[in-house]
Amino acid sequence: MNSDFDKDVDNPDNYKFTIFYYNINDRRVIVPKRNRWLGWTLNFGQVNTYLLIASIIIIIVVSKIYL
Repeated sequence: MNSDFDKDVDNPDNYKFTIFYYNINDRRVIVPKRNRWLGWTLNFGQVNTYLLIASIIIIIVVSKIYL
């Protein structure tokens, strides 16, 4: 991974309410968590993140209605 991106992920100023990663300058939608052993999180500073969440919700709702 690029160490510049890792600095952004480790910077506490890039987190809202200490749990939501929000960095407009980081182009990634899915980023590693501060503790790499805990997995990945979403970058809420990107519009594509909200499109991803909306797509997942739409798929779930449509599958519940039609299946």
